[in-house]
Amino acid sequence: MKRFVLLYFLFLGLLFGLFYAPTSVVSTLLNEGQTRLTLWGLSLFLDPGQLKGIDIWINPHYKIYISQACNGMIPILFLFAAILAYPATLWHKIVWMLIAYLLYSAINVVRLLWVVYATTHGRGQAEFWWSHDIVGNMMLMVTGLLLFVAYIKTGRKGS
Repeated sequence: MKRFVLLYFLFLGLLFGLFYAPTSVVSTLLNEGQTRLTLWGLSLFLDPGQLKGIDIWINPHYKIYISQACNGMIPILFLFAAILAYPATLWHKIVWMLIAYLLYSAINVVRLLWVVYATTHGRGQAEFWWSHDIVGNMMLMVTGLLLFVAYIKTGRKGS
């Protein structure tokens, strides 16, 4: 268990340093690409004209903007660190990181659509807080937990 915790924090620091913090062209391109993917997913479901650039217009006076913090990379990297730290074969880790990336990207779009729906049909900013910070983040945490449990249950200890 101590080994897992140590490796988890090591991988977490490496992943955030390499792929999230604006430390290189790679991290910048990765996050811009992930944000574009998120915006594309949202564009499939939002009303025409509601999405303008990185802004989702709730009404003429209130908008939500999709920044790097909203693109889903943070929970993805947290789960990747756990997958990398847990003993399993390299192939098993790669497969589950791909599954996690695809599922998290889709769940993040659902989460943002939920925030837009709740904010549009509620009282604006008051609804934004609970739909984003409470329900939306809970969706991401439960997804990560279920994915990690599935990863553990389907893997064999190995190299």
